[in-house]
Amino acid sequence: MNTSPRQKILIVDDEPDIRELLEITLGRMKLETFSARNLGEAQALLQREHFDLCLTDMRLPDGTGLELVQHIQQRDPHLPVAMITAYGSLETAINALKAGAFDFLTKPVELPRLRELVSSALRLPTAGGLSTAIERRLLGDSQPMANLRKQIDKLARSQAPVYISGESGSGKELVARLIHEQGPRASQPFVPVNCGAIPSELMESEFFGHRKGSFTGAVEDKPGLFQAAHGGTLFLDEVADLPLSMQVKLLRAIQEKAVRSVGGQQETVVDVRILCATHKDLEAEVSAERFRQDLYYRLNVIELRVPSLRERRDDIEALAMHVLKRLAKDTGQPEARLHPQALEALKNYRFPGNVRELENVLERAHTLCENRTIEAQDLRLSEGNCTADGAMADLTQVDNLEDYLESVERKLILQALEETRWNRTAAAQRLSLSFRSMRYRLKKLGLD
Repeated sequence: MNTSPRQKILIVDDEPDIRELLEITLGRMKLETFSARNLGEAQALLQREHFDLCLTDMRLPDGTGLELVQHIQQRDPHLPVAMITAYGSLETAINALKAGAFDFLTKPVELPRLRELVSSALRLPTAGGLSTAIERRLLGDSQPMANLRKQIDKLARSQAPVYISGESGSGKELVARLIHEQGPRASQPFVPVNCGAIPSELMESEFFGHRKGSFTGAVEDKPGLFQAAHGGTLFLDEVADLPLSMQVKLLRAIQEKAVRSVGGQQETVVDVRILCATHKDLEAEVSAERFRQDLYYRLNVIELRVPSLRERRDDIEALAMHVLKRLAKDTGQPEARLHPQALEALKNYRFPGNVRELENVLERAHTLCENRTIEAQDLRLSEGNCTADGAMADLTQVDNLEDYLESVERKLILQALEETRWNRTAAAQRLSLSFRSMRYRLKKLGLD
């Protein structure tokens, strides 16, 4: 005999028919329901009872659902709240998500969607374990990282689309994974895709799938990325690289929550949470008409900025120690130590490639160093990005033209490599170099 207490749901709506529909549906899910007709009754119930989920209408006789979301955020931020809005009130729903709502439903309420939302909300991790799990994966004790962890903790408990901004190599994909892993979709797929790495002619097939015979080479049915991420999270990395024609199709898929494969006749319903990222300024891309404004508003419900390594120099030592420990484990060698001058050099370096560049620098130094001690010269840092006090070095005082030009060349090549995820062929194309020339330069600069 199961004697575990039933989970409690608070329903807030002034329409008796809606309350009854929700009560019956949730009762069949073996959930205990409490109902309130207005904001005052809801607040009184919240004071007396502990709830596992709150469903509230947007319009209440004595206030709004947004006020209730804000009230709950202040008193019990780990209680998920879902907003019920009139059909087509997308702006209202977005405002609710920004205020901290878990998700939203539109009227007339579709019962399968209601059951799906409730089940998802009740799968949220309990308070307490989130921050610890995030701290283990996202290293650093600086204030920018403390703020980032706090935001991830909050966003993991929401279904809102999130736009993750930040420089190349700053850890945007890791942040996306943490949002997914700490949320109710954790047991479902996390599907990352680099939008800039898919050839434009294959993009629709990659995203939505294709049917056998729909084009030359389509020898069998193939599901797309949306279908692969069903029930989970689709992470669109470098989303600014999508061509305008694909942006239109992506917008429709997000709006309709359905996709049609290439050569297919019917749409397939998909349930995915969309997270996206780019190192570019997406708002500037909209202004330049390279990115659709309507898609921008769909994706950028909440923006989460990942700080650059320059903004958290206090974390460099801890990050370096972590990387060196991992390298020792991977290679089976004793752990290398950083000479104090090498650590100082790292702290005074600008790191245009951020954490990813730090890892690459240390991996190279780990191989080159003698007696398991990494000296400053083993790091081979670009002088053009070294600083004396955390500011950009003054490059107007050039004593050696060859050294200066080499530092500029190193900087441009590193930037191209970071932007292409260290794909040498793609980086060479970006710099209009042959692969052979690229390979020569990498060897000359000690970047191979």
